[in-house]
Amino acid sequence: MILLSFDIEEFDMPFEYGKSLDFDEQLAVSTEGTLAVLDILREAGIKATFYCTANYAKHKQDVVKQIVAEGHELASHGYFHSEFIPAHLASSKKVLEELFDTPVSGYRMARMMPVDEREIQKAGYKYNSSINPTWLPGRYNNFDRPRKWFWQDGVLQLPASVSPLIRFPLFWLSFHNLPMFLIKWISGATYNKDGYLNLYFHPWEFTDLHKPEKYGFPGYVMRNTGDDFIARIKDFISWAQGKGYQFKRTGDFAADIIQKSRKQ
Repeated sequence: MILLSFDIEEFDMPFEYGKSLDFDEQLAVSTEGTLAVLDILREAGIKATFYCTANYAKHKQDVVKQIVAEGHELASHGYFHSEFIPAHLASSKKVLEELFDTPVSGYRMARMMPVDEREIQKAGYKYNSSINPTWLPGRYNNFDRPRKWFWQDGVLQLPASVSPLIRFPLFWLSFHNLPMFLIKWISGATYNKDGYLNLYFHPWEFTDLHKPEKYGFPGYVMRNTGDDFIARIKDFISWAQGKGYQFKRTGDFAADIIQKSRKQ
């Protein structure tokens, strides 16, 4: 099973590199990428999960309505992408459910940062996918966390996929910088070991990021973005379907685990 997910947010990543964009442009970049992602999924005939900030959703309701109408899962990515208080866990869920008349059972913290699982549970989420169980300088130090799904404080945890043994991350930057044959080899080995892959991307990756004067991104962020990344993800999906791997919304995958746990 492959769980494809996309984090829709105000495109504020340039802020991390000393740049700034006005809010309308942040929304426009994320929207351009989201529409490209929807085209890819529709062409492949697969469903995915979109973790969306309430801030983006309130300003781009037509886009999020399209996501839901096309059968994809809507989950929470917090209220704002660059601001967090525990109350945002419940308020973002409430906004998404009321605006789009769909249940929101999943959460992912912005930038995969730590979040109190007791607060996640109190806000009413069934699963959390906010852990990258690897080590990256200045970002993650999660070698002590399980690689595969586990329970914590009554919430199902779905870490992002990493390879067996050395825990090489199968996250968005890997898909930009590694040769596709290597991505497929690591993905296949991880799938065979774990029985599933949990992969996450951002819609803005599907736009042209080769604008160093505007965004300030280093080469490893800009590499293979826009049309090149669209081609890469299409190629990956085709490869996975050729291997007989199935795609599933994260919430459906989580619901199956929860149901089996209740029967035990």
